[in-house]
Amino acid sequence: MARLSPLVLLTLLVLTHLPTEAKISTTLLASGFKQTVWAESPHGVHDYLWVVEKEGKIRILDRNLGTKHPFLDITDRIKIRMNEQGLLGMAFEKNYLSTGRFYVYYTNHQGDTEICRFTAHGQNKRHCLASSRELLLTIKQDYKNHNGGWIGFGPDQLLYIGTGDGGAGNDPKNHGQDLTSHLGKLLRIDVSPEKGYRIPSDNPFKNNAKAKPEIYAYGLRNPWRCSWDRQTGDLYIADVGQNHWEEINFMPAGQGKGANYGWRLREGNVATPSRKAGGPKPNGAIDPIYVYQHGSGPREGVSVTGGYVYRGPIKSLQGKYFFADFANPRIWSFEVNHETMTHFEDWTDRLKPDSGTIKTIASFGEDNKGNLLIISHSGRIWQVVEK
Repeated sequence: MARLSPLVLLTLLVLTHLPTEAKISTTLLASGFKQTVWAESPHGVHDYLWVVEKEGKIRILDRNLGTKHPFLDITDRIKIRMNEQGLLGMAFEKNYLSTGRFYVYYTNHQGDTEICRFTAHGQNKRHCLASSRELLLTIKQDYKNHNGGWIGFGPDQLLYIGTGDGGAGNDPKNHGQDLTSHLGKLLRIDVSPEKGYRIPSDNPFKNNAKAKPEIYAYGLRNPWRCSWDRQTGDLYIADVGQNHWEEINFMPAGQGKGANYGWRLREGNVATPSRKAGGPKPNGAIDPIYVYQHGSGPREGVSVTGGYVYRGPIKSLQGKYFFADFANPRIWSFEVNHETMTHFEDWTDRLKPDSGTIKTIASFGEDNKGNLLIISHSGRIWQVVEK
């Protein structure tokens, strides 16, 4: 019998010990919710997930038992005339387990946006009365769509609010570029006072008598889900387009005060093509870091859903920003290197569940361990896992 040379033996030994590529997939975390639009856990909580239903309810999911418990019901304050209205977002204070304070974003019976604070009670802050509501801000809405809906705390522990342009098509009142309007903006407020809120001292328009002091950035059409990279502090803003382009804007950590993202003059990287709404790029306006065209192709869609930069336990996913399209059921990712988009990937096939399909992705979620959640408007929630 021929003997194998030491070199061949060494090669075989190395090959048998090469790590196999991890298989990335999804597992169904929960189902049976109604018109799900958001899911989040307070800081320090791992076994429970607060799930937002658009009709006006928030329920708590026990991740170990799979049971659901009522938390807050404000359906009597909400009237949904168009499918973009309703209870759209929530955010917890970092010390929620001590204070019980959290914030919600919804449209009221008049179709206007209300930003409210609620205070939960009980030892684990898993019960909340609707009567604990404190109204912080009302934003008048001209039409019944483009309601925005994202609200979240930044690394600076200030509350950020992403508002739509007020509705109709092509922003007929040019709210996106109008600094006297809260619409089409990224707002920033300090909610640390016991009552009400303060304007942060470094808000860019605080001392401008011709601007709303809450404005932090502007030129947005309908921001649908924003998120910070928990490692770098960079902010990603997914902004739903008009007729041609969907876009994701990128705000590097420590920058962005007073940023103009171009709408209504700009859609994506170009002058807005429809109804003469477009115009020259405003001085200093910032182009999106990524755009995709309307259509049904593998890199197309009609309604972007922003996600998160993955910082969870799966090493191969580190630094990838995941996002999706609500109407064209695809999931993608890219990375950012020196403020430039790189390494675009399509995850649609790899993230297919063992049964059923993932579609109508209304939001992504991130738990306190960094796990990525996929939230369907149909009432299902998946978690991205390594198998």
